[in-house]
Amino acid sequence: MNVINKIGQAASDAKGKVAQEADKVMKKVQNKRPSGKSSGEPAAEGQRAYLIGGNWKCNGTIESVKEIIKVFNNAGPIPANVEVAICAPSIHLGICLSELRDDIAVGGQDCGVNSKDGAYTGEIGAAQLKDFGCEWVIVGHSERREGFEMAGEDEELCAKKLKVALDAGLKVMFAIGEKKEEREAGTTMVVCAKQLEPAAKLLSEEDWANVAIAYEPVWAIGTGLTATPEMAQETHKSIRDWVAENVSADVAAAVRIQYGGSMKGANAESLLAQPDIDGGLIGGASLKADFFNVVNGAP
Repeated sequence: MNVINKIGQAASDAKGKVAQEADKVMKKVQNKRPSGKSSGEPAAEGQRAYLIGGNWKCNGTIESVKEIIKVFNNAGPIPANVEVAICAPSIHLGICLSELRDDIAVGGQDCGVNSKDGAYTGEIGAAQLKDFGCEWVIVGHSERREGFEMAGEDEELCAKKLKVALDAGLKVMFAIGEKKEEREAGTTMVVCAKQLEPAAKLLSEEDWANVAIAYEPVWAIGTGLTATPEMAQETHKSIRDWVAENVSADVAAAVRIQYGGSMKGANAESLLAQPDIDGGLIGGASLKADFFNVVNGAP
């Protein structure tokens, strides 16, 4: 029995050493990321800094990802009042964390609802993303809520994932939004409120400091259709009012609300000029040099 215990202890010690060495390698790699530059003045105290997130979805080869990283690394300074994050496919997170300029945060596009490691084949845990070096994760994107050749994720599941991610130390872009028929029926805020309610019940006020709400009208995602700045502002204002009534006025004043319906360089400036639009969650344009036109479109 003592021999078995010794073998088990030796195996455990070896596993720990391997983990320590892997951690050292990861930190060494991340420390070699190219330095970024900023310009202008940071957001004043009490003002919300803009958040421009890029969602690469299920796109990219090693070659194409390295190419767009090179474009971003040479794209010039990022305004000091803008925070930028790229949410890449999980297989490309390592490249981003080793080669992408260090003033662009890296995040996942989804995480499991599991709070611990275990028998969850195919899932990537929030704690694993954090351990790997990610700062952000998207939760509740409409493509996952709707499902693609699989059951979609309902409001309760999205809220649970949000809480798990926050508890793991990640920041979250929590996506909500209505379909075309819901917009036409005048139920946009009914839909958005239904998606927010389970999250409001689970989260503490302190949790909301690490949440950005990404309002993405489903009818405008990847279609080329975009809500007018006035339409988007109206919905963003309604979302902020809902948060004030159902969470707190302080959270409502501080929480960033991104717009995510086909924002690109050509329309970013007019959308970001609206008082309740605090950034964007960018799909197709985030795979192109045009992404930096969005970044530089912030007032």
